[in-house]
Amino acid sequence: MPSYQQLLDQKEELDRLIAQAQKKESAEALSTVRQLIKEFGFTAQQVFPWAEEKKAKVAVKYYDPNTGSKWTGRGKPPSWIAGKDYSQFLLPTQQPVDTKPEILLW
Repeated sequence: MPSYQQLLDQKEELDRLIAQAQKKESAEALSTVRQLIKEFGFTAQQVFPWAEEKKAKVAVKYYDPNTGSKWTGRGKPPSWIAGKDYSQFLLPTQQPVDTKPEILLW
């Protein structure tokens, strides 16, 4: 059975060989990728797609008829509504549309 030191030496040699193989194969892979990008004219977006953050729009809840200003009800209240009764500026809400078909059981 090999000694502890011999095993450590073998491990060190294997680590060196692994690093060498990884460097060689990654260079080959990068070369292949570059060649394919050039051959097919891929863009960065196609190769590395990133999703643009799409923030969900928040419905307007409050409206000032005097100025036409709108407010969603989130964040600091604007001056035209601050300290006043919000209900007088509240927009009528729309009823959600029922998209489920009615199922009749008889």
